[in-house]
Amino acid sequence: MAPGNGSFVTQFILVGLTECPDLQLPLFFLFLEMYIITVLGNLGLIMLIGLNSHLQTPMYFFLFNLSLIDLCYSSVFTPKMLTSFLSKNIISYQGCMTQLYFFCFFVISECYVLTSMAYDRYVAICNPLLYNIVMSPKVCSNLVFGSYFIAFSNAIAHTGCMLRLTFCDANTINHYLCEILPVLQLSCTSTHVNELVVFIMGSINVFVPSLTIFISYGFIVCSILHISSTEGRSKAFRTCSSHIIAISLFFGSGSFTYFQPSSARSMNEGKVSSVFYTNVVPLLNPLAYSLRNKDVKLALRKTLHRIF
Repeated sequence: MAPGNGSFVTQFILVGLTECPDLQLPLFFLFLEMYIITVLGNLGLIMLIGLNSHLQTPMYFFLFNLSLIDLCYSSVFTPKMLTSFLSKNIISYQGCMTQLYFFCFFVISECYVLTSMAYDRYVAICNPLLYNIVMSPKVCSNLVFGSYFIAFSNAIAHTGCMLRLTFCDANTINHYLCEILPVLQLSCTSTHVNELVVFIMGSINVFVPSLTIFISYGFIVCSILHISSTEGRSKAFRTCSSHIIAISLFFGSGSFTYFQPSSARSMNEGKVSSVFYTNVVPLLNPLAYSLRNKDVKLALRKTLHRIF
């Protein structure tokens, strides 16, 4: 009856985004369309960067990894989310823990890759003559490897803490994925250690990247203001605008979900805010970086010309 970790629950029921019957079908088609655009957009960007030699630069190396994360990230939970709009969505205990691990891994990876991209923009605008030296292939690889390593460590810690809990009777998760906080609410044993780990690691994963991004953009703004030509300032701001939109949505919605006082938290509000960093950000990233980027549009034209 109980799996090897001593839990009495062998499966969970995911409530989904809403229980209102009239909204199920419209939301299914809305999120299906968003998922298709997300997959096509990120996969297309990955292929363009891989196939075009003039996009083999540090900026596009980070963008390649961001698109790869977004592609995998959205695929971890969206298929199950779509199922919840059409029928009772059941996920096994093992499946839930696996989803939770990969959710943590890709969310934290994105957090630090976005931070690395802020540092890349800082070097490009503030030290353009040293850009190729400072942002060498080795440095870029180390930044991305560090992002994945931190994400791996955090995901292992969160999942390990979750596996030590016992789930007795309650098995209905008020969410559309196995996220940490909704699953914690179902435990029939103390979750104090888990909450402490979530708070400490969440604080570090928000504070360190936010401080790095804030300092980087502080120097960037100072450098842009010293550019004499209006056209030069406008070009520099356009270079950073897509990244600013991405980090604002990602960190803003994530902080709203995880750093509200417990007494004020509403799971329904948490589900709605989580839509931004789970569905909207992976959808907008490839659109923002491609539609506003001349190099990507040029690469797309060249690729289409070679194909047809």
